[in-house]
Amino acid sequence: MPEPSTPRFDAATRPWVVPLTLEGQIVRLEPLSLDHLDDLTEVGLDPATWRWTLARPTDRAGIRAWIETALANREAGSEMPFATIDRSTGRAIGSSRFLSIVPEHRRLEIGWTWITPTWQRRGANQEAKYLQLRHAFGHLGANRVEFKTDSRNEKANPALLSIGATFEGTFRNHMIMPDDTLRHSNYYSVTVEDWPRVKAMLEARIASIVSSGRG
Repeated sequence: MPEPSTPRFDAATRPWVVPLTLEGQIVRLEPLSLDHLDDLTEVGLDPATWRWTLARPTDRAGIRAWIETALANREAGSEMPFATIDRSTGRAIGSSRFLSIVPEHRRLEIGWTWITPTWQRRGANQEAKYLQLRHAFGHLGANRVEFKTDSRNEKANPALLSIGATFEGTFRNHMIMPDDTLRHSNYYSVTVEDWPRVKAMLEARIASIVSSGRG
């Protein structure tokens, strides 16, 4: 089936984004649940993981509250959270989600994406984004997938450019952070017109990682 490369102008039906598992070669994304609490507590308490987010979990109770909030947002239809599972061990090593879901304009965001530091630079994060992008464009018929991050985040900003997303600008004074600072948010996007190019690039990169044994 050819990859979509032109926008659609019909509104998507509701519910547009439903729970499902997205299978990759390095990771799979499965619907987040409290079954992932133990794994995510084990890998998710490094303060650096949460430095640029609104969440600040420091213990098991904090991770549980974070999961429960994500699940409540799923029930409300505003988000679709996933646990990122290392396929070689079956253990959760991070999380990601769809949010800012707008079916009438075929637009949604990929965010809340994090991977435990020991799995960074091994292809897990890139494949997680690839799986979500592939689902968004290939199955949901999205016209636009957007990303936002703190303008000061020295890892996330170049990482989004590296997956082929386009920098669109900075929303100044965008969010009040838990430390009483104001966050300026950088916005990026991949559009349906971009998707064939981005897909080919990410697939080649993931194949190289898998063949090298780094994933």
